Amino acid sequence: MVLEGQVKNGQIVLDQPARLPEGTRVRVQVVTSLQAIAERLAEARARPDSGPTLAERYASVIGTAVDLPPDLAERHDHYIHGSDR
Repeated sequence: MVLEGQVKNGQIVLDQPARLPEGTRVRVQVVTSLQAIAERLAEARARPDSGPTLAERYASVIGTAVDLPPDLAERHDHYIHGSDR
Protein backbone atom coordinates (compact mmCIF):
# COMPACT_ATOMS: atom_id res chain seq x y z
CA MET A 1 0.00 0.00 0.00
CA VAL A 2 1.39 3.41 -0.94
CA LEU A 3 0.00 6.49 0.75
CA GLU A 4 0.99 10.00 -0.23
CA GLY A 5 0.85 13.25 1.64
CA GLN A 6 2.90 16.16 2.85
CA VAL A 7 4.33 17.62 6.02
CA LYS A 8 2.27 20.37 7.63
CA ASN A 9 3.37 21.92 10.91
CA GLY A 10 5.75 19.03 11.50
CA GLN A 11 3.11 16.34 11.02
CA ILE A 12 2.59 14.02 8.06
CA VAL A 13 -0.84 14.66 6.58
CA LEU A 14 -2.07 12.08 4.07
CA ASP A 15 -3.78 13.17 0.85
CA GLN A 16 -6.48 10.54 1.39
CA PRO A 17 -7.60 9.33 4.83
CA ALA A 18 -6.41 5.84 5.76
CA ARG A 19 -7.56 3.65 8.62
CA LEU A 20 -4.54 1.83 9.98
CA PRO A 21 -4.65 -0.25 13.14
CA GLU A 22 -2.93 1.29 16.16
CA GLY A 23 0.71 0.22 16.30
CA THR A 24 0.98 -0.44 12.57
CA ARG A 25 4.60 0.05 11.48
CA VAL A 26 5.05 2.34 8.49
CA ARG A 27 7.95 3.46 6.33
CA VAL A 28 8.21 7.08 5.22
CA GLN A 29 10.10 7.87 2.03
CA VAL A 30 10.87 11.53 1.47
CA VAL A 31 10.35 12.62 -2.13
CA THR A 32 12.48 15.60 -3.06
CA SER A 33 11.94 17.58 -6.23
CA LEU A 34 14.84 18.34 -8.56
CA GLN A 35 14.24 22.03 -7.99
CA ALA A 36 14.65 21.61 -4.23
CA ILE A 37 17.89 19.68 -4.76
CA ALA A 38 19.22 22.37 -7.12
CA GLU A 39 18.35 25.10 -4.61
CA ARG A 40 20.15 23.30 -1.77
CA LEU A 41 23.19 22.72 -3.98
CA ALA A 42 23.29 26.41 -4.94
CA GLU A 43 23.03 27.40 -1.26
CA ALA A 44 25.86 25.05 -0.32
CA ARG A 45 28.09 26.40 -3.09
CA ALA A 46 27.37 29.98 -2.05
CA ARG A 47 28.46 29.37 1.56
CA PRO A 48 32.03 30.47 2.17
CA ASP A 49 32.41 27.77 4.82
CA SER A 50 31.50 24.89 2.50
CA GLY A 51 34.86 23.27 3.23
CA PRO A 52 37.63 21.84 1.09
CA THR A 53 37.02 20.17 -2.24
CA LEU A 54 37.49 16.42 -2.67
CA ALA A 55 40.84 17.04 -4.37
CA GLU A 56 41.92 19.23 -1.46
CA ARG A 57 40.86 16.60 1.09
CA TYR A 58 42.84 13.84 -0.61
CA ALA A 59 45.79 15.91 -1.84
CA SER A 60 48.16 14.02 0.46
CA VAL A 61 47.41 10.67 -1.19
CA ILE A 62 46.77 11.67 -4.80
CA GLY A 63 49.53 10.28 -7.00
CA THR A 64 51.21 8.26 -4.24
CA ALA A 65 50.37 4.78 -5.54
CA VAL A 66 53.32 3.08 -7.24
CA ASP A 67 53.72 0.08 -9.55
CA LEU A 68 50.18 0.29 -10.96
CA PRO A 69 49.36 -0.75 -14.54
CA PRO A 70 49.30 2.26 -16.88
CA ASP A 71 45.79 1.34 -18.08
CA LEU A 72 44.28 0.84 -14.59
CA ALA A 73 41.72 3.63 -14.98
CA GLU A 74 40.43 2.26 -18.29
CA ARG A 75 40.54 -1.45 -17.35
CA HIS A 76 39.85 -1.44 -13.63
CA ASP A 77 37.12 -4.10 -14.00
CA HIS A 78 39.70 -6.49 -15.41
CA TYR A 79 42.21 -5.84 -12.64
CA ILE A 80 39.69 -5.86 -9.78
CA HIS A 81 37.16 -8.48 -10.92
CA GLY A 82 39.09 -10.45 -13.55
CA SER A 83 36.69 -9.57 -16.38
CA ASP A 84 37.81 -9.89 -19.99
CA ARG A 85 39.89 -7.12 -21.43
